[in-house]
Amino acid sequence: VLVLVLSLAWLGLAVGGEEEDGEVVAEEEEEGDDEVLSDELKEEDGVLVLHEHNFARALSEHQLLLVEFYAPWCGHCQRLAPAFAQAAAALRDESSPARLGKVDATAQTALASEFGITSYPTLKLFRDGNRTHPLAYTGHMDAKGIVRWMERRAGPSATLLQDADTAAAFVGSQDVVVVGFFKDLESEAAQVFYEVAGEVVDMTFGVAEAAEVFEAYGLSADTVCLFKKFDEGRTDFPVDPARGLDAAELTQLLRVHRLELVMEFTNETSDHIFGAKIPHHMLLFLNKSSSGQLALRDGFRAAAGTFRGKVLFVVVDVAGYGADVLPFFGLTPADAPTLRLVKMENNRKYQMDQDVFSDTAIRTFVQGVLDGKVKPRLLSAEPPEDWDTRPVKVLVGKTFEQVAYDETKNVFVKFYAPWCSHCQAMAAAWEELGKRYKDREDIVIAELDATANELENITIHGFPTLHYFPAGPGRKMVEYKSNRDVETFSKFLENGGTLPEEPPAVPKTPENSTGREEPSPLGTAESRDEL
Repeated sequence: VLVLVLSLAWLGLAVGGEEEDGEVVAEEEEEGDDEVLSDELKEEDGVLVLHEHNFARALSEHQLLLVEFYAPWCGHCQRLAPAFAQAAAALRDESSPARLGKVDATAQTALASEFGITSYPTLKLFRDGNRTHPLAYTGHMDAKGIVRWMERRAGPSATLLQDADTAAAFVGSQDVVVVGFFKDLESEAAQVFYEVAGEVVDMTFGVAEAAEVFEAYGLSADTVCLFKKFDEGRTDFPVDPARGLDAAELTQLLRVHRLELVMEFTNETSDHIFGAKIPHHMLLFLNKSSSGQLALRDGFRAAAGTFRGKVLFVVVDVAGYGADVLPFFGLTPADAPTLRLVKMENNRKYQMDQDVFSDTAIRTFVQGVLDGKVKPRLLSAEPPEDWDTRPVKVLVGKTFEQVAYDETKNVFVKFYAPWCSHCQAMAAAWEELGKRYKDREDIVIAELDATANELENITIHGFPTLHYFPAGPGRKMVEYKSNRDVETFSKFLENGGTLPEEPPAVPKTPENSTGREEPSPLGTAESRDEL
């Protein structure tokens, strides 16, 4: 699953763990329930079970309280539960002041309303009993990530390096460390540094203000230094006396420069590759068991330095960890060695007319893509023989334009992924819709596997996505965002691509009928809009 999730980041889909609360999913609690609830704090698997009667007590008794607001039916919440319990146990074993709690937001509607809960799971940190300004959780949705994030908030975000010897030991302690050199640790720039250190929990931070430490590292002014045991060894980010430090800018610089100039796609590096949010990825697919193919890394590396921060150069072993991502590029192991460049914002893929692996050729190709001089190569499956005789027409990349933009037809298209559970749940309704309109000359019901087909002017960010293409000139497109049932689909079609004004219906099931499928809760909380 993890490989699938990470490979999907090269598809430009949304990775993460939220389900929107787009409907009524719970009824009011019966009055009898309120009578038996008290402010007693109970636990399940080491996690505090919170409700409106004991929430204030929990805040008063625990200095740091991370609360998960969940829905019992939410698949992402169910997958997070074991990791949340493991994190709670780990923090308790460390005698940390941090505790974890959970609130069933569908039952505790007053709490859900108070804290603006609109998606599940939502995690918020309450510090020192403060109920009015909880901090949104920004770490990884796994046990290790939760523990790291809480530890960073329970203690100092950066270690004070009091002398040159302490600093040298700290710098040599790990492959990558960050040290902020500030002549005044109370300065505004230093406070921004502490803020960044608190958020970037997968890196280790230190601070120094002693003159001897400045001198030991050849510094005379406030500077943030990233030390690493590879590539150039050290990267300095001087603090502009006029501008000071910008937290977002510093965070991005650190995420870019903590990476090796050329990364290998592995289980250990994948989070860093996608977490750096570098807008383009240049990929060298090779078989590491071939010495001849391994030698191609030299030219690849020589080209990489020119584009640092703009293009991330990544080696993918087609016979190793990278094998599972090959289908998303339309490749097989036999295609190695080969090069591809991916534009991350829209998943556009680019390739040379003929692979040339010299550093000069690679630089020229990459610069051509950045300058807009190279057109993307779009994937397309082959259409099945009976694609246009089925009730639901099966579209592929090469047939999409002629069908969707037929000026005599109103075309309703489902963009799906074969593995998407929401797509599977609505499959029967879509098939029934196709049968209902199979004899209508002016309406076409169709579907397209968006993992195997790419379109030049349409980027799919979540599954399923439903688009309506009305008849007539202008190549218009309307996104459908309402309930996914046959009757609502029919009303939409019969009303010309809009829904008539009427009170919203309460769904009969607790499934999120309008939510987008998110492949996994793995990944950072902030990347839920972008695997």
